[in-house]
Amino acid sequence: MLAAFGFGATEIIIICAAVLILFGAKKIPEFMKGLGTGVKEFKKATREVTEEIQNAAEDKPAQQNKIASSQPAQTVPQSNPPKA
Repeated sequence: MLAAFGFGATEIIIICAAVLILFGAKKIPEFMKGLGTGVKEFKKATREVTEEIQNAAEDKPAQQNKIASSQPAQTVPQSNPPKA
């Protein structure tokens, strides 16, 4: 994946060393744990929204059938048009 951006092994090592120097060895595991928790929460929210949309799509036809069957059929009296 990183090869697509033109990063080689040397560049990756330099980036990792810079991150280690900037954040320290103690902060990196905390950062990764927080990142993992965030990704897990995002996936959970995405799954819940998808399920909600699917449930709404499944309930809509059932509700329409319920409404249609609960309403009595209306008949419209037909009148003959006046003859001229």
